Amino acid sequence: MEKIRVGVIGVGAMGVHHARVYNEIPFANLVGIADPNERKAREVALKFRTRAFTDFEDLLAKDLDAVSIVVPTSLHTEVALRVADYGVDMLIEKPIADSLENARKIVKTARRNDLKVMVGHIERFNPAVLKLKELIKAGELGDVITISCKRVGPRTPRIRDVGIIIDLAVHEIDTISFLYGLRAESIYAAAGSSFHKMEDYASIIAKFNPNKVGLIDTNWLTPTKIRTLNAVGTSGVANLNYIEQSLEISKVDSKFSVEVQKREPLRNEIESFLRCIREEEDPKPSGEDGMYVLSVAISAINSYKSGTPVEIRV
Repeated sequence: MEKIRVGVIGVGAMGVHHARVYNEIPFANLVGIADPNERKAREVALKFRTRAFTDFEDLLAKDLDAVSIVVPTSLHTEVALRVADYGVDMLIEKPIADSLENARKIVKTARRNDLKVMVGHIERFNPAVLKLKELIKAGELGDVITISCKRVGPRTPRIRDVGIIIDLAVHEIDTISFLYGLRAESIYAAAGSSFHKMEDYASIIAKFNPNKVGLIDTNWLTPTKIRTLNAVGTSGVANLNYIEQSLEISKVDSKFSVEVQKREPLRNEIESFLRCIREEEDPKPSGEDGMYVLSVAISAINSYKSGTPVEIRV
């Protein structure tokens, strides 16, 4: 089987892991990585036995099949549109873009060029989330009516171009929608800023049809990183820990842990992306999915600024 020729654009905190995973996958050929920081680019390239580029277009010129775009959110559109010009399928780290207008440009351009776009909403590939999705589908919890998430932790100075809703809450917007198999209809948010130029804490309520609710609590103020999800159904309650990849079910007369086959979510995500390329399938989450999540996040920002609920329109 011929290897898929891949590259990584941007090798900061997350991009270096994309490079590592591609380097570990037998059916991927990591042709090179690109980053404007020459020292960083050379260091990562040496570690994963590939080539370093400071100009990402020099990397794109190497006849790639696919690329991960792992640059600051404000640069997603510029890079994605050039990737499309080269006819390369792309995995874009979340969120898809910094505005709905730019997200539409990416999706429209990729569609016009018959290219695959996958958005890196990584928690969809967390084994605990996948197991919970399976249990919900099987009716283990009855009718799930509320899903609440907590994604909090210490401040991260490296995030400068977006607030916490677009940086972190998007994970939960996508995960809750994925578990319900529905898209949010309206949203209400309360948020504010204590040290960041944009919001650094937020509480969000999303309404799903017909009577389902999503609750999100997120901040950059909690000393300890916490990543949890709670799903309440008419027949049981599920408690999930993203970090530990653990899942516990509670019912009226019982409580038990569900066996989860632990695996790195990023590895699952990238393998799914590459399989879609190899088998000519549409990736999930798609560019359209990423655009929906961004729309909900922007609506949440508009809600906290206006102090009113906002209807979701993509």
